[in-house]
Amino acid sequence: MKDKQPSIQEWKDLYSAAINFKKLKCWNFMWDSDIFGVQNPVTGKIGYCCIMGRAGEHFALGVFPGSEGLEGLFKIQSDQVTLSDTESIYLQRCIMVSFEDRKFITKQDYEKIRKLGLKFRGRNEWPLFRSYMPHHLPWYLNRDEAQFLTIALQQAIHVCKRFKNDPEMLIRPSTTEILVRVPLKDNSLEWRDEWLIPSEMDEEDIMIGNVDEDALEDLLKLKHNGIWEADLFYFHETVQDNPEERPYYPYVILWVERDNGIILNSKVVNPEEWANIFSNQLQENIENTASLPHMIIVKKKELFTFLEPVTSKLGIKLTLASNLKLIDQIKKDMQDIPMDENEAFEDVIELLIEDESFQALLKDKTLQDLMEKGSIQTLLKDKSIQSLIEKKLIERNNTQIKENDPEQTTLFDNNNSN
Repeated sequence: MKDKQPSIQEWKDLYSAAINFKKLKCWNFMWDSDIFGVQNPVTGKIGYCCIMGRAGEHFALGVFPGSEGLEGLFKIQSDQVTLSDTESIYLQRCIMVSFEDRKFITKQDYEKIRKLGLKFRGRNEWPLFRSYMPHHLPWYLNRDEAQFLTIALQQAIHVCKRFKNDPEMLIRPSTTEILVRVPLKDNSLEWRDEWLIPSEMDEEDIMIGNVDEDALEDLLKLKHNGIWEADLFYFHETVQDNPEERPYYPYVILWVERDNGIILNSKVVNPEEWANIFSNQLQENIENTASLPHMIIVKKKELFTFLEPVTSKLGIKLTLASNLKLIDQIKKDMQDIPMDENEAFEDVIELLIEDESFQALLKDKTLQDLMEKGSIQTLLKDKSIQSLIEKKLIERNNTQIKENDPEQTTLFDNNNSN
C-alpha cells in the first residue's frame, strides 16, 4: 500500500528545521557518540539521535527509532558492522537528513526544493532526506517520517545549543540510561529532559520455529541420515513490485544435502515472508527424503534461534558454523556467472535449481565432485543449460506479455505452433 506523502507545508517545515540545524554546525563540537533521544508525540516511540560529521566527510543527523534502530547504531559504533560489511546496508533502520552536493539530489528532491522556492549552492549544502529500513533501499520519507524528523531536528537544535555551553550534559548517570526529550502530555509544544533506559527487543521481533504437534509422533519414527546445510542470504539487486513503492533486497533460501551435494530446496522470497517459507521447506525436505537429517548446519544466529525449538524436538543436531562448505561455494559460483544485464541472479537460481533436467545432471555427477574439479561454472555455461535458461526466460516474458495483453501472440507461441 502506498504511503501517505507529506503536504507542501510539512515539507516547508522540514526544510526550515534542517536549514536551522545546519547553521549550528554542531558536528564541530559534538561526536557521533553523543547520543540523545526524542520521543515521538504521536507513537510514544523514541528516536535516538546521532550527530555525524566530526570527521569532516558526512554531515547529517540520523534518528534511529526504537530498540532496533539503537541496536543497529551501536553495532556501527562498536565496529560489529562496518561500511565495508557487504550486508551492513541491509541492516540499518533510521531516518536521516544529510547535507550533500548537488549531484546527489534526485529529480524528485529537486522538484520539492523548486516548489518551496528554496535555493542551495555549493558543497554539502543541499538537504537530503531519506528513510532506511532493513532489507530495503534508502527511500523518500513518508508523511509520518517527515513529521517526526521535523520534531527531532527542532529538539536536536535545542539539545545542541545547550551542549555547546555544557558539554557534560549528556554524561549518563548510569551506563544504561540515555537523555530523552519528552513532550508534556497535555502540551506537545513543551518538552522536558528524562533519563530513560532503552527497552529490550520485543520478543515478537525474534522469529521462533515450531513443530506441528500432530505430526511430531510420525516424524520421530523417521531415521536420521545425512547432514544438511541451510542458509538465508541477500541478493545484491533490488526488486520493486510497484514503481511507487520502496524497492527491497530479496532473500535467497537454500538447502543442500552435504553428503551427495544435492540441492534440496531453494527460493527467492520477500524478506518479510522468509520464516513461513523456511519452515515449509524444512517439512518438504523431510517428506521428499523420507528421513530426518542427522545434523543441520547454519551460519546465521537468527536461523539457529529459529530452528533450535524444532531440531531439539526431532533429535536433530543443530550446529552454528562460520562457513558452509557447499552453499558458500554455490553462492560464489552462481554470482560469478557472466549474465546479460537483463538477466537477474534470482532468475538463474530459480530456472536452474527448480528444473528437473538440471537436477538430473546434478544427480548424475554430484555437485561436490563438480566443485572439487572446479567445473561447476563450465556446467552452468553448457549450451544445454544456456538453452534451458533462454527457454525459461522466454516463457516468463511471454507470461508477462499475456497478462498485460491477452490477445498478444508471443514468440514462444509461434514456435510451438510450428
